[in-house]
Amino acid sequence: MTLPTTHEQAVEASRGVAAVLAKDALDRDRANAEPLAEAELLRGAGLPALVLPAAVGGAGLGWATALRVVREIAAADGSIAQLLGYHYVNIANLWWVGGGAGLQRWGRPSAAEQWLWGDAVNPTDPDLVLVPDGEGYLLRGRKSFATGVSSGDASVVSGTVEGTGEPFLVVVRGGAPGVAPGGDWDNLGQRLSASGSVTFTDVAIAPEQVLGSLAEHAATPRSALVTPAIQAVFGAFYLGVAQGALATAREYTRTVSRPWLLSDSPAATADPYVLATYGRLVAATRAVEALADAVAEHLDRVDAAGDALTWEARGELAEHVAALKVVATDLALDVTTTIFEVTGARATSNAVGLDRFWRNVRTHTLHDPVAYKRREVGDHFLNGTHPPFTLYT
Repeated sequence: MTLPTTHEQAVEASRGVAAVLAKDALDRDRANAEPLAEAELLRGAGLPALVLPAAVGGAGLGWATALRVVREIAAADGSIAQLLGYHYVNIANLWWVGGGAGLQRWGRPSAAEQWLWGDAVNPTDPDLVLVPDGEGYLLRGRKSFATGVSSGDASVVSGTVEGTGEPFLVVVRGGAPGVAPGGDWDNLGQRLSASGSVTFTDVAIAPEQVLGSLAEHAATPRSALVTPAIQAVFGAFYLGVAQGALATAREYTRTVSRPWLLSDSPAATADPYVLATYGRLVAATRAVEALADAVAEHLDRVDAAGDALTWEARGELAEHVAALKVVATDLALDVTTTIFEVTGARATSNAVGLDRFWRNVRTHTLHDPVAYKRREVGDHFLNGTHPPFTLYT
């Protein structure tokens, strides 16, 4: 394994991974198996350690690189792009929430062994309970959604202390005693994202496994970057799926599609309606790509501010990311349905599998209602407001 150390090397490595994933993406989607082999593919390319600082053995690359890598992999396999994108945000919590101590304690083994990080922090579930036990805690409860816990090397997990209700973010190693993934992720799309339930039964949490508090009084602008960062991952992921759908449809139109019987065109690739439809989709995709690049650079600048980051600057980033979330969602849903109009009836065959692109974005875009992101953008435009920090805003 060679660790990519430049943006160009990382993008090239991600394209190599995407090429491998694309070969059997449809078969793996149907098998709905745990993505263990895919995780090894990511590790072998050195992608998990991209955003870890060089001081602990990582590549020290920024969000512009990480989000581009997510986009490249999403074009081939949305599920694996989700795993990797979530990982980048999860691992950033080591220093956003855990500070220097969290980075040193967990960053070094993560870089050395290319750990992949999952999470069990979904705030719509009842919180897990941290029961005081000596100097540490026992973690108890169940989360309905926990991306990457079943396939990762470690996970960040949120829980509230019994008796006080104080919410903390803790680290749980993969395969720790008492951790039982449900193996019940069987949704319409994102079938290899390892996003099923997980149950924690008296999982021992030592003091060094506690990253920090998630309470409002403990939040800082930098620790609150978790939300715009994960929403930026969503935007990159949706854009990548749209790009992959377009590329797959283009190949089908070039090699299989036939002109409509009422068309005067000698081939589907010469039909003016087909050309105009592709033109609209490509133009829209390029526009979202430009916004995605600008958002990634904005996230890099804000993150680089470190502890000097202000709530105002964090809020401006959140609105920029919300705009990306809106247009990337609309684009992905449009592209993944409209491609059938330019590929033809035979493209609906299960053997072709064009539906996987739509199933993936339709499933994940329901993570949090995009209408609320539209409202945030509109409220900021008219009234200059920033939404209060939550794990969704």
